[in-house]
Amino acid sequence: MTPLDRLRARTKAHPMALDATLASAVLAAMVAGSFVDPHGANGITWGLRTPDTLSLVLMAFAAAALVFRRRAPLAVLAVTGGLSLVEAVTGDPRAPVAMAAVIALYTVASTTDRPTTWRVGLLTMTVLTGAAMLCGPLPWYAQENLGIFAWTGMAAAGGDAVRSRRAVVEAIRERAERAERTREEEARRRVAEERLRIARDLHDVVAHHIALVNVQAGVAAHVMDRRPDQAKEALAHVRDASRSALNELRATVGLLRQSGDPEAPTEPAPGLDRLDELVGTFRAAGLHVEVARTDEGARLPAAVDLAAYRVIQEALTNVQKHGGQRARAEVSVVRVGPSIEISVLDDGDGDPAASDGGGHGLLGMRERVTAVRGTLTTGPRYGGGFRVHAILPVRNRTGPQEDPA
Repeated sequence: MTPLDRLRARTKAHPMALDATLASAVLAAMVAGSFVDPHGANGITWGLRTPDTLSLVLMAFAAAALVFRRRAPLAVLAVTGGLSLVEAVTGDPRAPVAMAAVIALYTVASTTDRPTTWRVGLLTMTVLTGAAMLCGPLPWYAQENLGIFAWTGMAAAGGDAVRSRRAVVEAIRERAERAERTREEEARRRVAEERLRIARDLHDVVAHHIALVNVQAGVAAHVMDRRPDQAKEALAHVRDASRSALNELRATVGLLRQSGDPEAPTEPAPGLDRLDELVGTFRAAGLHVEVARTDEGARLPAAVDLAAYRVIQEALTNVQKHGGQRARAEVSVVRVGPSIEISVLDDGDGDPAASDGGGHGLLGMRERVTAVRGTLTTGPRYGGGFRVHAILPVRNRTGPQEDPA
């Protein structure tokens, strides 16, 4: 924070102290102005005259009223305007008390609306200038009288300009905040819609085939002893229906996640047995990818296999999108006890969470990993780049999971 910002923060925290300082400065200027004679032999001359007691009292009360200008701007303007009117009629006016009225008029213009500024400004200009011209001891065309007219007009115009600028800045800030809230709501809406769509499509894909499997399995159990040939035929239907259900399930999940993403492969991917093919598509697109695997021969559950594949796919897609033209990626697949660890490291200069509308890809990876009871860690790397690390369980609590395919 700069010194100017700190000063602004302090003045906002203590507005009364700022107004008291301003009132003291205005009082000093009014008192100094009362000793100046603009009509001296050598032009503006200091010390040729001294203010009377009434003028000093009026200046003191006018300056004291300015301390409350933020709390009651119209009342302060009425008080300072009245004191200025008394000074213009009874004293030898050099417009010192009118300084306080000018500050009060500026405050009214900067804190109220434009119609109020016009009405109050014209009234103040007319009353003070008219009183000085008609009732004051100086000629109506004296420069002191014209000075009152000019300074009150500039105060009203300046305050209105400041109020308009504040309104514009506030409108811009409000639009920015509303746009931010809209983006967050849109992100939540998209996530909710995608979850609903996945649930609906999975139901449509699986329900028919599971019902068919249930019917055919019941037929096989019923005729197993008396007609083995018909039981074999029913079991063949069970096998075909289950295979079809698995294929459509994988295709649906893969295509739903890759919908609208032209840079990433959109064909359904069964698992890590297609990892070389996946890496080849990114290499063909110009991304340098290195792969290290120590899981050859590991038998993974279908959901875990698919989750591992999708994590690598989404991570490499983010590298290609946000890492830059010279980004390099490293993929490692390691079997560690009852889990398999997936790591994707890159040395690019992009952050998927900040560059992709709040990180929808990272959110999708986290949901997919959580669905198989795994853990996902993402974040920038020390020295540059990004890191995606997923730990996926290979066995459940009851023992090894078998691939239903």
